[in-house]
Amino acid sequence: MAIAEINQDSSSEPQAEVMSIASPINLILLSLFVVLIYWNLRPKQPVILPRGPAPIVFRIYTPKTLREFNGEDGKPVFLAVRGRVFDVSPGRNFYGPGGPYENFAGRDASRGLAHQSFDEDMLTKDLSGPLDDLKDLDDDQLENLQSWEEKFLEKYLVVGKLVAEGDPEASKS
Repeated sequence: MAIAEINQDSSSEPQAEVMSIASPINLILLSLFVVLIYWNLRPKQPVILPRGPAPIVFRIYTPKTLREFNGEDGKPVFLAVRGRVFDVSPGRNFYGPGGPYENFAGRDASRGLAHQSFDEDMLTKDLSGPLDDLKDLDDDQLENLQSWEEKFLEKYLVVGKLVAEGDPEASKS
């Protein structure tokens, strides 16, 4: 009898329950998965980058056309050294209005730089005349000018070429 009782007792044990797929933990995990998918695929606002400055195109300048680039009214600051026109706008504090080298803004600065003089009398007065050929400079002055030109080439962009008013290239600008 003891065996029959054991068999009856073992048959009366409850059956193991089958777990439902809709259990609370599974519903929480599914919800979390859906939220993560939404966050990754949701429409995002486009990134708006700040506008940079307008590109500067290499062009031919005459002393008269270069004159307008003196930094006034928010315009760029250009100056010429030995026929190369440099955009010195990043150094506006030095070359722009109110700066120590403001006389050179929008002008050919070659003679003044060669003489280490920032005076107004170093600038060409006749903007319609020929460019300063710098033939009367001595070796020290030419060395000064070369040193300045190298500094400008390292720091600033060359944005053009300076030619005399009557030059055939002047009509191309």
